[in-house]
This record gives sequence, structure tokens and C-alpha cells, in this order.
Amino acid sequence: MMTIYGDVVSGNCLKVQYVADLLHIPYRWQHVDVVGGGARASDFKALNPAGQVPAIVFPDGRVLSQSNAIMRYLAQDSPLIPEDPWLYAKMDEWLFWEQYSHETAIAVLRFRMKFQNQKIGERDPLLVKKGEKALGLMEVHLVKQGWFVGDVLSLADVALYAYTQFAPEAGFELDAYPAIGAWLERVSGRII
Repeated sequence: MMTIYGDVVSGNCLKVQYVADLLHIPYRWQHVDVVGGGARASDFKALNPAGQVPAIVFPDGRVLSQSNAIMRYLAQDSPLIPEDPWLYAKMDEWLFWEQYSHETAIAVLRFRMKFQNQKIGERDPLLVKKGEKALGLMEVHLVKQGWFVGDVLSLADVALYAYTQFAPEAGFELDAYPAIGAWLERVSGRII
């Protein structure tokens, strides 16, 4: 049985947990206290020298890190990855965008507000603008279609759900994004 090293306060860790649960892949959860510095501990860094969660250890001892790489590995040959090459590429497009343009604003602001007690008026205006831009792009996309890729839940939805669900904890009002709100309900109904 594989072991997932992670912390449920991390959307990146939740992505991996959601995929494993959706696909009924058995695992053990090993808590790593991210806020308390557990990812920087020497025993964890022996598994993942980058000192980031999640990391997954397979029964044969192999270790894989980076949430989107783990999701893609676990979901091979499943309905979460489109068979059509174009849709597969579009899924990857959203996965790369999520890590570069979405998570880097929403997750960072959430961490600062929720775990470092930063007040809403103290948020970095550049990150706020980046987060609003990300949510705006998602809203425009979701007005046109119900899922991020094709007409079914894919890894793109799982990846974007992980931190979007916590956007209010980063100071973003999701009432301004009704298509995102409806999509969050659809995804939640499938993965939780």
C-alpha cells in the first residue's frame, strides 16, 4: 500500500487525496505538519529533498513528489484523464496554469491570512490582482462549459478545485463568481 505524506491544510495534498479516493486507490496517510515546519524536517527531506508536500512512497520504496505529477501518475488509464489527445493537452494546459497563475496567488494569500494572521487590508496588492485575474478567467470559462476539459470531471477540475474552494480564506468573495460557485458544487458532489 502506498503512503501519502501530506497535510490537509494544503490544497496540493488534497488534490492527491481526492484522486486516490475517487479511484479507490488504497493508501496510508502520513501527516506532515506544514505550518509547524514538518516539511523542512530532516526525516521528511530524506524522502523529498525539496521539502514540499505532498510526497508519495510506493511499496517498492520509490518516491514521487509534486501534486500534479502524482495525480497524473495515479490517474493513468482512468476517466480523469481524457483519451482524446487534444483534450489531454487542454487538461495539461489547465494543470500548468493552476500551478503558475492560480495556486501562487490564492494559496499564498490564504496561507498568510489563515496561518500567519495577516489582515485583509494587508494583502499584497499584486497577489490580489493575480488572484482576481485567475478567478475571472475561470469564471469566463465556466460560463461557457460545466467542466474545465470536455464534458466530464478531469484532473483539471480536481486541481483547480483544491484551492478555489478556499478562496474566501484568501479574502476573495466567490459570490462575485456564480459560475465558479456552481462548478464548486458539481465537483464537491463528485469528490467529497
